[in-house]
Amino acid sequence: MLQNMNTASNNNIVSICANCGKEGDDLKSCTACKLVKYCNRDCQIAHRPKHKKECRRRAAELNDELLFKQPPVEDCPICFIRLPTLKTGSRYKTCCGKVICSGCSYAPVYDNQGNIVATKTCPFCRVPTPSTNEEVEKRMKKRVEAGDPIAIYKQGVYYGEGVNGYQQDHKKAIELLFRANELGCVKSNSCIGYSYEFGRGMDVDKKKALHYYELAAMKGDSLARNNLGNIEARAGNFDRALRHYTIAVRDGFDSSLKNIQQLYLDGYATKEDYTKALQSYQVYLSEIKSDQRDRAAAADDEYRYY
Repeated sequence: MLQNMNTASNNNIVSICANCGKEGDDLKSCTACKLVKYCNRDCQIAHRPKHKKECRRRAAELNDELLFKQPPVEDCPICFIRLPTLKTGSRYKTCCGKVICSGCSYAPVYDNQGNIVATKTCPFCRVPTPSTNEEVEKRMKKRVEAGDPIAIYKQGVYYGEGVNGYQQDHKKAIELLFRANELGCVKSNSCIGYSYEFGRGMDVDKKKALHYYELAAMKGDSLARNNLGNIEARAGNFDRALRHYTIAVRDGFDSSLKNIQQLYLDGYATKEDYTKALQSYQVYLSEIKSDQRDRAAAADDEYRYY
């Protein structure tokens, strides 16, 4: 009986405009804080002076709820073991556009009869591995033309750094990074943030840098997360810096572990904070470990993943 009364009570809740007091079911919530509703934009503008302070406080709380969540992890599409954070721990395949771990990239490929394929091929699509840099670049350009966000991001990085035969061109780099971002490449957000922070190809804009770092961090980019920690530490917000570093450590970013150690030595983090970070990093290492990756790392430092 009590349950039915509560249900009826909830059904009778009426929305009220925070400015004029008008009741209705079609009122629109404040998009920033979700705390109040308005019947139209005029009411929202009129109520803004009274609502602004509370709105900003709640909007910041909502943003932090999203910002400080541990992001999801990505697995290798071949062995289904977590991909390492270190960039040498994975390979981008210009043949099929897949990112696979160093272990699977190093491992021999077998045919349908269980025989090792004589020619080195991609373990995902079985296309022969290119033998020259020219062939790699030719495939890369095809991936860019096909709209592959990772290839577009990589080409943007090449232009930005002036490497792999690309003449340094920050304007071209930014164009490619924004295009990759629109197509969903997480790492491009981090590069755009860096460009805004240090004025590479665009005017310095710290607020925009922070925005793009946050976008990248929430989607799992540990470098961007570490950069956010650095920004907070420089501002004296050591609690927030520690939270960012802790998430980055869980994602395997060892520089953040060193930063937590420094916070501990400087008296801005506790011994328990540092101990938990060490334990978290060990958990990450156990998650990315495999016999094949160990063999690859032992055979060639190019395949190092830890």
